Amino acid sequence: MEGDLDHVDALAGGASGADVVFHCAAFVKQWGRREEYLRGNVTGTRNVVEACRRVGVPRMVHVGTEAAMLAGEPLVGIDEDTPLRPDSKSLYCSTKAMAEVVVREANRDGLRTVVVRPRLVWGPGDSTILPALVTAVRKGRFRWIGGGRHLTSTTYIDNAVHGLVLAATASDPGPSYFVTDGPPVVFRDFIARWVGTQGVTIPDRDMSPAAARFAAVAAEGVWRVLRLPGEPPITRTAVWLSALECTVDISRATRELRYRPPVTREQGMAALSPPR
Repeated sequence: MEGDLDHVDALAGGASGADVVFHCAAFVKQWGRREEYLRGNVTGTRNVVEACRRVGVPRMVHVGTEAAMLAGEPLVGIDEDTPLRPDSKSLYCSTKAMAEVVVREANRDGLRTVVVRPRLVWGPGDSTILPALVTAVRKGRFRWIGGGRHLTSTTYIDNAVHGLVLAATASDPGPSYFVTDGPPVVFRDFIARWVGTQGVTIPDRDMSPAAARFAAVAAEGVWRVLRLPGEPPITRTAVWLSALECTVDISRATRELRYRPPVTREQGMAALSPPR
C-alpha cells in the first residue's frame, strides 16, 4: 500500500495484520527547515505509533542513530545509557532524539517498542553518504578535518538488518540497542577504502577542526539569512559526523540479543568493489 508519514490511515492500512512494524523512514538531509525535520522525524514517528495502535500491532522496531546523542562533542565508547540530546544545535540530531523519546514513551498498553541504533550504515544500495563523498572528491571539495585519524564505529547494511530482526523476534527486548560491525576502525582508513571501491582516490588535503567549525557556522548563517536554495557547502552536522570520534559499545545487544555481526568489513568492501 502506498502512503507517507503524514497519513495515519495509509500507515494503518499498511500495518494491518502485521506482527512487527519497522520504522526506518526519516528526514536525513544535512540541511533543511526546522519544520521539515519535525515533520519527518518527530510527527512522522508519532503517526507510525498511532497507526500501530490503531490496528493492534504488538511490536514496533524503530531505527535510531547515535546522532541522537550528538551535540558537538566526541562520543567515545557510549552505550544505551548515554543521554539523548534533543537540545542539540543540529536539527537532524535533535529531532532524531525527539523521535526516540516518542518511541520510548509509546512502550505501553499492548505495544512493545524497541530502538536499534546502527552507526554509519554502509553497503550496496547507499544513495546518500557514499555518492555524496564521491561527488565531493571529484569536485575537489573534500578535506580531511583534523587529519581524520580518529576512531569510528561502522555498521554494514546486512549487520544493521540482522540487529533489527533480532530486536523484532526477541522474547523480551530492552528499550534500545547499538549494533555495529564490531571493533572501531580509523575513520580516515575506512572512508578512503570505502570511496576507493568506486575507483576514486581521496587526495591528502586537510582542514583544521576550528576552521571547519567556523566555515560551517558561517555557511549556515548565510544560507539561513539569505534563504539560498540547496545546501550550504559545509554544515555543522557534517563536521560533527566526520570530525569527531564516535565509538559505541554493543555489549547489551551481544548479551541480550546474542548479536554478532554476520558480515565482516572485508566482506562488505568486497561486495562493493567492481569485479575485476
